[in-house]
Amino acid sequence: MSLTLVLTCSLAYVSLLFLIAWWVDKRSDQDRSVVRNPHVYALSLAVYCTAWTFFGSVGRAASGGLSFLGVYLGPTLLAPVWYLLLHKMILICKNQRITSIADFISSRYGKSTGLGVLVTVFIVLGIVPYISIQLRAVEFGLNTLSHTTWERSPSHFWLDAGFWVTLAMALFAMVFGARKLDPNERHEGLVAAIAFESLVKLLTFVVVGAFVTYGIFDGFGDVFQRALAYEQTANLVSFESSGVTPFSWWMLMLLSLLAVMLLPRQFHVSVVENTSPRHIGKAMWIFPLYLLVINIFVLPLALAGKMLFDNSVHPDTYVLSLPLSFGANGFALAAFIGGFSAATSMVVVEATALSIMFSNHIVVPLLIRAKLFGQGKDLVDGASRLLDIRRLSILLMLLLAYLYHKSVPNAKDLVSVGLISFTAAAQLAPAVIGGMYWKRATQQGAFAGLWCGFILWAYCLPLPTMAQAGLIPESFVQKGLWGMGLLKPYELFGLKGMDPITHAAFWSLLANTWAYAIVSINTRPSTLNLTQADLFVNIHKYIDGQDYDVVRRRANISDLRTVLNRFLGEPRAESLFQEFERNTNTSLKDKKTAEADFVNFAETHLAGAVGAASARLAIERVTTEEPLTIEEVMRFLEQTKEALDYSRFMEEKNVELEALTHRLTAANEQLKTLDRLKADFITTVTHELRTPVTSIKALSKILLDYHQELDEQK
Repeated sequence: MSLTLVLTCSLAYVSLLFLIAWWVDKRSDQDRSVVRNPHVYALSLAVYCTAWTFFGSVGRAASGGLSFLGVYLGPTLLAPVWYLLLHKMILICKNQRITSIADFISSRYGKSTGLGVLVTVFIVLGIVPYISIQLRAVEFGLNTLSHTTWERSPSHFWLDAGFWVTLAMALFAMVFGARKLDPNERHEGLVAAIAFESLVKLLTFVVVGAFVTYGIFDGFGDVFQRALAYEQTANLVSFESSGVTPFSWWMLMLLSLLAVMLLPRQFHVSVVENTSPRHIGKAMWIFPLYLLVINIFVLPLALAGKMLFDNSVHPDTYVLSLPLSFGANGFALAAFIGGFSAATSMVVVEATALSIMFSNHIVVPLLIRAKLFGQGKDLVDGASRLLDIRRLSILLMLLLAYLYHKSVPNAKDLVSVGLISFTAAAQLAPAVIGGMYWKRATQQGAFAGLWCGFILWAYCLPLPTMAQAGLIPESFVQKGLWGMGLLKPYELFGLKGMDPITHAAFWSLLANTWAYAIVSINTRPSTLNLTQADLFVNIHKYIDGQDYDVVRRRANISDLRTVLNRFLGEPRAESLFQEFERNTNTSLKDKKTAEADFVNFAETHLAGAVGAASARLAIERVTTEEPLTIEEVMRFLEQTKEALDYSRFMEEKNVELEALTHRLTAANEQLKTLDRLKADFITTVTHELRTPVTSIKALSKILLDYHQELDEQK
């Protein structure tokens, strides 16, 4: 197939995405939203299905049989509890105007700048390889369709197709992923494009799978019957012969369960871009259904490729190679567009999420500390500058992924590299989930857990990969660090019998959770840590706007206005002043000093643009504060707790009163019934009693009236 045709179709597809995103953004600006419905939300969650799903799942199934299902069963098992877990996460993020997973952790643990930096650096290191395999998948597709092998290190970068693919994805992400600062001003064009791409990759994969299953073979039965008769595929159709241990199977499901919630792109589409928590209800069954449909033809494709090609074709390219080998170029091109769509959606959203983290937690704090942002008297368009920082961050993330793709050899398949990133994202689980449900968790505990988890993750997974690439001595893998056998990265502390992913996940999550819990128990939380913990754990107390500040802060109103102008732009800053005046029924024009309520209001809204830690850093430079003591905060929280307990007590009493009312009503009905029965009884008895009495009375009257006649008759 002509390379020109493939590139032309790819360019046309990207142009279509630009058109969809532009049209949806235009309607959004007119307050005619297209994406504010649960079906678009559920489809946007399918950004979870990347080029790994489109190409890599077939490759995984070709070597491990049914083991590929673990990656999709994890999210399916999590979906039923989304209404509790994801719903709470969304409420917290809307209340605190949280913009990323790093911002979530930073905000929970005292709005710590250091913790935000730590999470950002670790996540960038863990996710960049995942982005690189999307670029690699697209390059695989181009090579397969055009029968061309592109050089890994061409003499000029502009001769490399992978570079232009990276640039196109970066351009799309810069245009539609960095248009607005505030999370409440969502990127509806981006979300709509992602939802559309989810439909494209689903339809193309099903079409190609149906062609192979029913066009090349005679249906599922024929594929499996032939596979069972073929020695190299017979062991792929059962769990027992797949070579995956039960522990590895459960660990794979755990990693995927955590990844669908904690990967930066998943957090961005499921939480930051969410328009209504009510959409979770439909997503709970639409998303698992999507995962089921897109995986129906994975095993037939893997078995078909294994039987027809043996080992002459890379398993990750079976989706393209099978149609090509039978002259179905149209199906092959459709498969490439589907894989390209899967890769593009992942790269764009992941780069957008990482750029927000990188700019808010690394670049902006550095500029503030260096007094290069938000300082001086000359007004600048701060919003434009922040958006420029994000766009440059997007470009940086994708260039890093491109360089990684070109530097590390293709020793591992798509799934293996993806699982390395899954394991990295899983390290956020103790800090995120613990922070939502355990008030005792401290900033020190979060630091300790993350450090332990990421160090063990890096030691057991990325460093061995670097040794295979020749960047560090290969003896590190064979003999361990300093030649110590107990420090072999694949047999750490003498633990053997596990695959590298399971081994690394076990040690890193164990150390992470243990350090998080032990250090939190043995350290004292700061005042801000304490109040943020209450806000996260008991978010339902604050969803109506109730809030409090842990410091008595004051600031000159003109200074606050200057800070907001520089970061948000003058129009947005002025609208915030007007919003506060409307909400509190006060006027700020005649005041020179802003009290704690307005300072807190300004910081919360600034956090939507630059993150909680950077917002606090910026506001601190223009405020004077008198922190509350731990005792005062505890007293306040106790009062809040007492009010909550009293409210619950009254609710319980109301329930008891309603039950008592029902019982009294029933008793009253019984009494009425008994009274009616009594009346009937008395009436009956009276009637029976009156009958003989009447007879006696009548006889007595006869005797009295006619006694003379009776005497004469005698």
